Amino acid sequence: MEEKKYKAVCFGEVLWDIFPGEKSRIGGAPFNVAYHLFKMGLEVEVISSVGDDELGHALLHKIKNWNISTDNIQVTKEHPTSTVIATVDENNDAHYDIVENVAWDFIETTPENKKVLGTADALVFGTLAARNDKSKNTLFQMLEISSYNVFDINLREPYYDIRIINELLHKTQLAKFNKAELRMVLDFLNKDYKDEKDSIRFLQDKFGIHEIIVSKGSKGALYAHEDQFYLYPTIPVEVKDTVGSGDSFLAGFLSKRLQKEGSAHDIMSQAISLGAFITSQEGACPEYTPEDFKHFKEKHPLSALSF
Repeated sequence: MEEKKYKAVCFGEVLWDIFPGEKSRIGGAPFNVAYHLFKMGLEVEVISSVGDDELGHALLHKIKNWNISTDNIQVTKEHPTSTVIATVDENNDAHYDIVENVAWDFIETTPENKKVLGTADALVFGTLAARNDKSKNTLFQMLEISSYNVFDINLREPYYDIRIINELLHKTQLAKFNKAELRMVLDFLNKDYKDEKDSIRFLQDKFGIHEIIVSKGSKGALYAHEDQFYLYPTIPVEVKDTVGSGDSFLAGFLSKRLQKEGSAHDIMSQAISLGAFITSQEGACPEYTPEDFKHFKEKHPLSALSF
């Protein structure tokens, strides 16, 4: 009997990250998640848009060379392919200047992307793709079709609106925050921060979200599934850069979570391990094989922390 291949759809920005003194790299949080899900053996589709220009053609060519589907990446003559000017500070943290009115700000609703969502096990999206009304409206239509909506909050100033975040959280089954984003959203909602458990329970009750992830940097990550809490440490590695580390963490998480058979330990071990593995390499989407990751994971076994 052939093993079921799980499918995830990633909605939003696909772009070129331009780093000083380096070649451009393909980026965009939804695409980064898709890349690592594909590496983990899932079927992936990316709903996005690029310009009918040299950068857009080069981007599609590279994605196809990775054997990732471009069937739902639209090509438009009306808007250019997205570029982001990225800088990295002394702590290896990346900062981005995100150009507006680019192709992925104007993603169309099509019969094709509706159809692909009908057969998907998850829809992954973030806040940035909702900065323009066109893509925002398309996203909300997609959320009504998908049965498992994964919201990677991923706040990028000044491209977010608490009213939209509020609406998106109401349509979310799994939400991922980092520590700063959790505090920011609580502030937006006029909720005093007491501790992580209290904060998570508040969000679960307010929005009906059963699953919440909080990534805590060097202190690991916390996963809440209904009233169960699981805290895992990070894996110490030599950091090459942190670009895409949260995206690879989420892809690792979903690659086990969507199987609906693994334990919380299996899910979190995969998430923490993939995030650390990518942080130890250059770029958000480095070349690697599943065997490379397997060897890394075997060398770094994880145990849960008390919480």
